[in-house]
Amino acid sequence: MSQEAVGHRQHQDVERSPEPDAALLDAYSRTVADAVERVAPAVVNIEALGPRRAEGPPERQPRGTGSGFIFTHDGFILTNSHVVRGASGLAATLRDGTRLEADLVGDDPGTDLAVLRVQFPRVEPVVLGDSASIRPGQIAIAIGNPYGFQCTVTAGVISALGRSLRGAGGRLIDDVIQTDAALNPGNSGGPLVNSLGEVIGVNTATIMPAQGLCFAIAVNTVRLVAGLLLKDGRIRRAWLGVGGQTAPVHRRIVRHYDLGQGSGVLVLTVEKNGPAARAGVREGDVVLAVGDAPVRGIDDLQRLLTEARIGRESPVTILRGTERLTVGVRFEEPPAPVGR
Repeated sequence: MSQEAVGHRQHQDVERSPEPDAALLDAYSRTVADAVERVAPAVVNIEALGPRRAEGPPERQPRGTGSGFIFTHDGFILTNSHVVRGASGLAATLRDGTRLEADLVGDDPGTDLAVLRVQFPRVEPVVLGDSASIRPGQIAIAIGNPYGFQCTVTAGVISALGRSLRGAGGRLIDDVIQTDAALNPGNSGGPLVNSLGEVIGVNTATIMPAQGLCFAIAVNTVRLVAGLLLKDGRIRRAWLGVGGQTAPVHRRIVRHYDLGQGSGVLVLTVEKNGPAARAGVREGDVVLAVGDAPVRGIDDLQRLLTEARIGRESPVTILRGTERLTVGVRFEEPPAPVGR
């Protein structure tokens, strides 16, 4: 073979051989595309409907939109509470354009999660993964309907784990996933999935105008909350009946009582006839502990107000002026909101 022929053949081999970066990009693209193909049919567009119009045709008008996904074969849908809360009616539109009326099974503003149900969706549900097994740097794929653009896909990585977000009512949502997969209005309630197409979170929030700071409720939290919503339609939490804020405790008092903490919850308001009022808690008191658990701030107090405390009496340690007191509080469920 002549030198010219050898050179021509080598040139052909170079043309046929993909560059390493191109090969990696192809593998990445295939991974994302395969994951989307598994999940996208179960992703729905949620319409929250407002009141019926007083004039003209009697149909209700869209009040807002979001995303959701079918997670059982019998048509149960997961989405965000803020997407559906207060709506007079709900509808879910599948990827093929089928529009189905949806019923609210239950919602929990404290974790910003809600469960809906549609009849006969005839699509394969998503597979729920395990958010405890994910690591920063893993591929994260968000699917949803931002600004009404059906089944939009964005991809990035898991940026961090174990974040906390403030939910409706001030309760802290723990174990939140941070990702840089782009989210926009309308993505709320859609799935965040891993490279296997397993749902690892429910997309819930962004920080505006920051870029790449997006958050999802971890699927292990979602699985627990969804089970309780399917069972009871709501999440039961204990109620103390106070409004307060985190406040420091004077160092002399900390040393005098050997508290082991430098802050508590300053009581600003006490609900009339609530559990705290009946136990003798007053405005200006500082809550230091519930049972044996210290209360260093409002988030500690909220975490301790679990369903297990409902109907039970627990000692609550308070600071009144410079005096430390213990009162017995019988915890209750919070009263239902007016008009609900």
